[in-house]
Order: sequence, then C-alpha cells, then structure tokens
Amino acid sequence: MYEKTFPNKRFKHTIEFLEKHVSKNTSILDLGVVNPFSKIMKEHDYKVENTQGEDLDIDTSKIENSTAEVVTAFEIFEHLLSPFTVLKSIKSDKLVASVPLKLWFSSAYRSKTDLLDRHYHEFEDWQFDWLLEKAGWKIMDRQKWTNPTKKIGIRPILRWFTPRYYIVYAERV
Repeated sequence: MYEKTFPNKRFKHTIEFLEKHVSKNTSILDLGVVNPFSKIMKEHDYKVENTQGEDLDIDTSKIENSTAEVVTAFEIFEHLLSPFTVLKSIKSDKLVASVPLKLWFSSAYRSKTDLLDRHYHEFEDWQFDWLLEKAGWKIMDRQKWTNPTKKIGIRPILRWFTPRYYIVYAERV
C-alpha cells in the first residue's frame, strides 16, 4: 500500500491525537489488518489487536467479542457500505476514528488494482458527526488537517489549504 509514499504527516497527527485521549498501555482493537500505523501504536506502548481482514460489512464478530478498552478506526469507514452497523457493534466505550474528507474538486478514491482499496463514502465532517451520533456516540474532540502535495496544478494548490483528514475522539452515550 505504501510502496512509494508514507503518510508521515497523517501518522504524526494521528499518534498525537491518540496520545492526547488514550493513556499508554491501553488495550486497543484497531479495525483493519496489521498496518504501518498499528505498528507505530505498539511502538508507543499501546496493546493493539487488529481485525483479520474479514469483511466488516458482513462479519462483526471480532468487534462484538472484543474486550479492548478502546476501538480505533483510521481510514476504515470510507471503505464500508454500512459503517453504521460496525459503529453499533462496538462494545468499548471509547472510539478514536479518522476519515478522509470529501474534496469538492476531486472524485472519490478508487484503486484500479485492489478491489478492497476503494472509497464507498467520502464524508463531509457533519456527515461523519451525524453517523456517529446516530450510532450512539458523543464526539468529545475533533481535529482536521490538510494533505499538501509537491505537485504542480490547481488541485495540488487546493490541497494546501483544504482539510483532507478528520479525526474524532468519541465516547459511547
């Protein structure tokens, strides 16, 4: 997935946000397979268990049976047809989740080679807030950041000041 680029800025913001809201040595269920960021969480002394690549739209048993204190979902919900079902199945009282924001000047992301690496949803911040609220979560903190590129053109210029990522810390109501 990160053969040519590594999202250092996103990872830096994400770990800082996580450390602000989740104490070290906390057990975490990270939605998605083991990835570079789950390894970073472990390096920061979090006890991380990942889902195994099952289709979370169909099989939420790993989430339902988890005893983790916190669930994290970093750039996962945009890939699901029904993120509401996943959010409702979480037993933990704490959630840290991030999503890429919908960019008015760019189409939704779609890998041509990996069928699982496609965005079914690209949220506006209010849509993600509403989804969380309807699923029984209260947002306690939120943050957005941009994702500038070093390319030339109108879209790359817009990426310098248009927020691309949105992260929230939420607690079960």
